[in-house]
Amino acid sequence: MGLFRRRKRTSVASRDRGADRADLDHLENFVRTRRGVEAYIEPRTTVTETTVMLIADDGEWTRRRIDGPEGARRFAHRLAIPIYDVRLMGYPQRMRDYNERRKRRPELF
Repeated sequence: MGLFRRRKRTSVASRDRGADRADLDHLENFVRTRRGVEAYIEPRTTVTETTVMLIADDGEWTRRRIDGPEGARRFAHRLAIPIYDVRLMGYPQRMRDYNERRKRRPELF
């Protein structure tokens, strides 16, 4: 019958992939082609690995996977941009304003 037998724990396979060179290239290109870029570390979740969100001074943003919080800090240090933890700082208002502008006038973006 086995009603009270313990189930064997199986490791949960992640459906997500880690960061790759294309992700880092995209992030580096974003920093090179925008002004006032800041990085925000987004924590790992049950669905995605750690990500970094880059936000330019006009609010334009991009997000890509990164190899953990330390990898995000190394990336930001290498490119000489400020980095923040989104759990502590939250997202800047300029990003929300940019998203609102995109919603109202999608033809401009």
